[in-house]
Amino acid sequence: MLESTQLPNDVASLQALVRERDSALEERDTEIQQLREYIRLLRSQRFGASSERNHRDQLGLFNEAEQLVDASAGELEEATVAVPAHTRAKGGRRPLPAWMERVEVLHDLPEEEKVCGSDGTALVEIGRETSEQIEFIPATARVLVHVRPKYACPGCKTGVRIAPLPPQPIPKSLASPSLLAFIAVSKYADALPLYRQEGILERIGIDISRATLAHWMVRVGGLVQPLINLMRERLLDHDFVQCDESRFQVLKEPGKAAQSQSYVWVQRGTPDDHPLVLYEYDPSRSAEVPKRLFEGFQGILQTDGYEGYGALGREPGIVHVGCWAHARRRFIDALKGKGKNRKKGAKRTAKRSQAEAGLRFIQKLYEIERSVKDAKPEERLRARQAQSLPVVASLRRWLDGALETVVPRSLTGEAITYLDGQWPKLVRVFDTGHVPLDTNAVENAIRPFALGRKNWMFADTVRGAEASANLYSLIETAKANGIEPWAYLQRVFAELPKATAIDDVEALLPLHVKVRNDAVR
Repeated sequence: MLESTQLPNDVASLQALVRERDSALEERDTEIQQLREYIRLLRSQRFGASSERNHRDQLGLFNEAEQLVDASAGELEEATVAVPAHTRAKGGRRPLPAWMERVEVLHDLPEEEKVCGSDGTALVEIGRETSEQIEFIPATARVLVHVRPKYACPGCKTGVRIAPLPPQPIPKSLASPSLLAFIAVSKYADALPLYRQEGILERIGIDISRATLAHWMVRVGGLVQPLINLMRERLLDHDFVQCDESRFQVLKEPGKAAQSQSYVWVQRGTPDDHPLVLYEYDPSRSAEVPKRLFEGFQGILQTDGYEGYGALGREPGIVHVGCWAHARRRFIDALKGKGKNRKKGAKRTAKRSQAEAGLRFIQKLYEIERSVKDAKPEERLRARQAQSLPVVASLRRWLDGALETVVPRSLTGEAITYLDGQWPKLVRVFDTGHVPLDTNAVENAIRPFALGRKNWMFADTVRGAEASANLYSLIETAKANGIEPWAYLQRVFAELPKATAIDDVEALLPLHVKVRNDAVR
C-alpha cells in the first residue's frame, strides 16, 4: 500500500495514476491469457490428436459468431454444399497380388477314406476348396561371380583378348545395383540408419562397415546427378510447382558450427501428369535460395507464408499462390489454445467464437473442394467461381470486422492477422481449376525426410547431404508415380553407368519407365 503522503493532491493526477494502474493490470492480464493459450496449445500438440481435420458437426453452433458475422451468416448458409454419400466398398480380405509365386500344398484324404461308407464305391473328386497364406522368406544374398574367359592366339602369341566388365555404379566394389538399391531404400524410404543396416547384414554373414555403406551412398548420390538435372529441367518447364523447406543439420559444413541448422528444399510438380519431387540441400534459408531454384521458371508457384518466397512472386511471369491449410492450421491452434469448455453448456468466449467462425468458413471451402475432387480442372474452376467465391466474399467481410475486435497478440489474433496478410495469395487459388487449396502434396513429400531425420538425425558432410537429397528425390518421385522404389533404383543404378547420350538418361525418367506389379522394366 502507498502512504497517503505519496499520493498526488489534485484529482486529475489521481485519475491519471488510476488509469496508468488499470492499463498495467490490463496488459498483465492480456499477457497471462496469452501465455495460458500457448500452454494449452503446447499441451495439445504434445498429448492431443495431431490431425487437423474436423468433422463438420464437431465445432457446434455458436451464437456470438453469428452476431459477429451479421449479414454474412445468411450467405454462409446459402453457400452450404451437399457432399454426395460415400459408396462403401464391400468388406473382406483383399486378394493377394497375382504376381506372387503360388506353391500348392495338397491336403488329401488317405486312400482308405476315399470310398463310400455305405456301398464301398470309390469316391470321385467333384471340386477343390482353396485358401491362401503368405509365407515369408527372410532376405537372402548371393554372390555374383563375374567370369571373363581370356583368349589368345597359340600361333603368334601377340596378345590376349577378354570381354570388358559391364559399367558398374561403383567400379571395383562389392556392391551390385540391387544391394545399393536395398541400402538406399532402407535408409531413405524406411528411415533405417546405416548402423542398423550394418547389423542386419552382419546377421546373414556379410561384414560391411557403416563407413563403407555411407561411402556407397555418397557415390551413387553423385552417380544420379545427370538424372536429377534432367528432372529439374522438366520440373521448371511445367507451369505449376509447389515448394517447401525443412531444417537439416550437417556436421562438417564450411564456416558453420556443427550445431547450426541447414535446410533441405523440396519442389514438386506434375509435368505430363507424372509427378516429379526434387530435394535440394542448401546451408541457408535466405530468399536467394528459392531465387536460384526457380531461375527461369514461368508459371504458378504455391508455397506457405514464409517470407523468403515473397521476392519470387514479384518476378515477371511468376504468380505466387498461398496455402489455405496453413491458414486453417492457425485457427485450429487458436481453438486448442482456448481449451475445452469444462462445464456442460458453458457459454463460449468471444475469442473462441471468432476462432470457430474463421475455421468454419475455411472448412466450407474444403467441403466444396471435396465435392469436385475427381472433376476435371474446367469443372472445378466453374464450381469455385459459383460456390467458393461467395464463401470467400463472406469470409473477407467477417475478417474486416474481426481485425478490429481481436487482440493481435492472442492466438486468434495471430490467425486472423496471418489470414489477412496472406489474403492476396490465397484468393488466387480460385482463378484456376488445377491448383489445389493447399501445399499438402509437397508437405507429404517432405514428411518421409522429417521422419528419417528423427532416426539418423544429421548428415556428416556436405557431399553426404547433397547425395541424400538426390536419393530422396528419386525415391519420392518413384513413390509418387506408383513405382516400387527398390526396383526403380536397381534399374537406375544398373543402366545409368551405361548411358552415353541424353536419350539414355531420359529413358530412366518415371514417365518412360514401364511398371508392373512386381518389378520395373
